[in-house]
Amino acid sequence: MTEFTRRHPLWSLIIVVLVALLLWLILAPWTPGVEAVLGRKRVFLNAIFGGLTLGALYFLVGSGFTLIFGLMRNVNLAHGSLYLLGGYIGYVVSNVTGEWWITLPVVFIVVALLGLLLQHQVFRRMEGQELRQTMVTIGLSVVLADLMLWVWGGQSYTLQTPQWLTGPATLPIVVGTDRSGNPVYMRFPQVRIAILVMAIIIGVGMWLVLNRTRLGMLIRAGVDDREMLTASGVRIHYVFLAVFGFGAGLAGIAGVVGGTFQSLAPGEDTRFLLASLVVVIVGGMGSIPGAALGALIIGLVEQIGLVYAPTYSVVFTFLIMALVLAFRPQGLMGSNR
Repeated sequence: MTEFTRRHPLWSLIIVVLVALLLWLILAPWTPGVEAVLGRKRVFLNAIFGGLTLGALYFLVGSGFTLIFGLMRNVNLAHGSLYLLGGYIGYVVSNVTGEWWITLPVVFIVVALLGLLLQHQVFRRMEGQELRQTMVTIGLSVVLADLMLWVWGGQSYTLQTPQWLTGPATLPIVVGTDRSGNPVYMRFPQVRIAILVMAIIIGVGMWLVLNRTRLGMLIRAGVDDREMLTASGVRIHYVFLAVFGFGAGLAGIAGVVGGTFQSLAPGEDTRFLLASLVVVIVGGMGSIPGAALGALIIGLVEQIGLVYAPTYSVVFTFLIMALVLAFRPQGLMGSNR
């Protein structure tokens, strides 16, 4: 961050001003003039917090994708299918056990094992052949989509929210006043707050592993010079196998999360594959902080666009991606190599 500030002082100033303006809009009482421009503060805040939780979901999907695609250079276009499969498996496990939290480790293990199988039987045989990987994983995604349609049908499913996370939580943010002049505080679903916290914990943990542990050092060294690391006696194949499995498992967990506060249905795999691609392109390949930043930007833009310009909300998302590709092709926090 210090290096970014030194190299891009103007952009740093713009970011600080935008963050300060956003905090003012969230925390300060709105004047009639501001409400005339932006509408009711409650609607604006719901869009902001909805964008944060949607960004958390995009981060869970996109972080696994950036590990597989950004670090290992494996083009896995079946990543969205892993998301939807994880959600369906979570729905079944939740109905059988009646416990939402049990679905997370079960889905992670099952989808991670599928990811290990993909890496060992598919990607290991096509290393460095991006076009073949693209075509094969597109075929796999079509096969998986048809299998899921055959098993679960075309209807929508939603996972039951845990009892202790049902209902809204009161946040210390004033959205207005009642008839007596008393402040009215914002209320937001507890499950969405829990999902946001979970995404932050996972993101910080991934960054610490990649940057502060020997495993992370091996992964980064294997990406930079795989032949030299292999010659030193390290079985980098097993390291990459574990990384691929972890990224696939994250996609499965994201499916459980998405099925809890949204829904699971045919077509969601394509939607979240595209979201993962946009997050990686905007944030930067192989960068966990970049995936978090990209997911945050895309989530906020989608939700704010749905509130204030619903017809063009999707256009805004791809406009941001086009601007990043035009002016910073490596992504906002990606490296030049």
